[in-house]
Amino acid sequence: MPLEKSAKDRIIKKYKTHEGDTGSPEVQIAILTAEIDQLTGHLKSHKKDFSSRRGLLRKVGLRRRLLSYLKKENPTGAQALAEKLKLKI
Repeated sequence: MPLEKSAKDRIIKKYKTHEGDTGSPEVQIAILTAEIDQLTGHLKSHKKDFSSRRGLLRKVGLRRRLLSYLKKENPTGAQALAEKLKLKI
């Protein structure tokens, strides 16, 4: 259940750090957060969908690793992004 292209484009436009940016940690974290929110909603109504649950856990782990990297490289940027996305770090 991937994110729609229009939603992904809006996220990229909002969180990009420079023109043409689609792969910075900030953008990747924002996209993963949207995908996690979407999967969480799906799993609330489909409690026995274990393959989607595994995908959700994989995305959460990836987002955690990217946040850890961003905290190491740019602590103030990581804090600002976490506040924007309402994440706890």
